[in-house]
Amino acid sequence: MTDLKTTAGKIEDLGAKLTESRAPQGEVPAARSAIEALFDAGSFVETDALARHRSTDFGREHNRPYTDGVITGFGTVDGRKVCAYAQDASLFDGTMGEVYGEKVTKLYDLAIKTGVPIVALVAGDKPRAQEGIISSAMQARILARATTASGLIPQVTAVYADSKDASLIAALSDVVIAPDGDLQAEGEHEVDVAKRVLSYLPSNNRAAAPRAEATIVSGSVESNISDADRELDRLVADDGTVDLADVVTATCEDVFELTPQVSGVFTGFGRIEGRTVGIIANRDALDAAAAAKAARFIRLCDAFNTPLIEFVDSPALEVEKAALAKLVHAYSAASVGKISVIVRRAHGTGYIAFGSKDLGADLSYAWPTAEISVADGPALAAELELSEDDAADYLTPYQAAERGLVDSVITPAATRGSLVEGLRLLDRKIVPTLPKKHGNIVL
Repeated sequence: MTDLKTTAGKIEDLGAKLTESRAPQGEVPAARSAIEALFDAGSFVETDALARHRSTDFGREHNRPYTDGVITGFGTVDGRKVCAYAQDASLFDGTMGEVYGEKVTKLYDLAIKTGVPIVALVAGDKPRAQEGIISSAMQARILARATTASGLIPQVTAVYADSKDASLIAALSDVVIAPDGDLQAEGEHEVDVAKRVLSYLPSNNRAAAPRAEATIVSGSVESNISDADRELDRLVADDGTVDLADVVTATCEDVFELTPQVSGVFTGFGRIEGRTVGIIANRDALDAAAAAKAARFIRLCDAFNTPLIEFVDSPALEVEKAALAKLVHAYSAASVGKISVIVRRAHGTGYIAFGSKDLGADLSYAWPTAEISVADGPALAAELELSEDDAADYLTPYQAAERGLVDSVITPAATRGSLVEGLRLLDRKIVPTLPKKHGNIVL
């Protein structure tokens, strides 16, 4: 029997309690395995490991396991400090009680004060009915902390694949890993996907994103054009068809798509010269869901100082005005570096919404295959009472270039080099702002 009157006995008693907290039900829960997989080996420091609920209703004073159903703490992920919590669904059916909520809000406060990302590994956030309304109050407190953290630190939530409960905290996160979220694990463990997301994001809104190792070239754009770059010259077929996914992968490294299930537009991260960039590329017809997807991604990149690159092949947009306004507002308000590459069509509202200089693009490049016009060929011919052959004279990048609406008409092979030089310049971008509380984006 442990003698609690001695120092050795007290240390032994602590060890027994900590051992019990690691396996409250007699075996290590999946949540603990997940959180240990997230962090670098040996780096995880648990907080509130011995926390237990205080409820005595419904005989619950006889069932007070350590952790109260959530594992919280901090450590390093790929060498960078991160806070995280994991819901232990083996305790109290994964419900949230008072002490559970206190632990998570304390962790949020710590992450905000220290400027580090927070990762949530959850199955849901259902309040614990046995503890009454305080459970719902704690849920509200966590949601308020998540709102405060928005735009300050990255918030990544992984919802377990077998979860049946929706999670409000996931809906407030920057990136959601879930069957219907921004990303799906697709055979990978959710934590592996979360780690990859973190690799593109800075620790907070004042920090620089991690920069991957890359070859840094010098000299002119033309002198650095490679054989791989010249492959871009052949991507646009003579009939005008082009797959912008091929353009993206040919110009950016380590491309990582977000929200692929919304197909109207590509959004994702990539790297150029090792620097994280946000990528937007047209794909299929833009609908309201795709416009919202692009707008949300723009705001994510803007919040965390990630420059944006848009690859444009957009006809005039036939999408509801509220959805289009959401996209236009997000792009125009973003203060990060913004570069557009008009590959093919930029017609009417498609030109306006995707990377036009007057909407806020810092640099705009056009390929010689670009059609920058107020309408497509048939509509333009009808409006101007011209034959389609004559109207084709207005479907080029050169009128826009004459008016300074694009900065350069470049060969496709020069695209990567032009992006490199543009991003180097935009590292220094400063945007003076007028005092206001916030803009009223269409929601």
